[in-house]
Amino acid sequence: MTWIINALFSYLASIAFGVIINIPRRALHACGFVGMFGWLTYMFVKQIEGGVMMANLVSALAIGVCSIFVARWQKMPTILFNIPSLVPLVPGGQAYQAVRFFALNNNILAISYLVQVAMIAGAIAMGFFLSELVGQLYFKISNR
Repeated sequence: MTWIINALFSYLASIAFGVIINIPRRALHACGFVGMFGWLTYMFVKQIEGGVMMANLVSALAIGVCSIFVARWQKMPTILFNIPSLVPLVPGGQAYQAVRFFALNNNILAISYLVQVAMIAGAIAMGFFLSELVGQLYFKISNR
């Protein structure tokens, strides 16, 4: 039941952010499904003891690869699917805790959370980089 609830809310979060940033209507459902797939990938990797950084890396890779193929299918830019689908992965909780502990003058704990935020952001960026590499390799090989 937890997986179904997580899938539903990640789908809704991706669509809601897509509406906020004004992506075309015909891309909203695909964007929601890409975001849901990315979040379920995150949950799966984390459940098999992959760790938070690995889960973010693999799910960003999954979102990036799915976005490339959905963008080709919809004949739209990839960024329309990448950005809203990324919303469930954003480390908002850790960023909030970092600011909170800085405000409470607990700098050691705040820096710890800030390092987590930076590492998660780096893992997401690396996942998108790898997905672009995988997409270019796939289309270069398939065109031959």
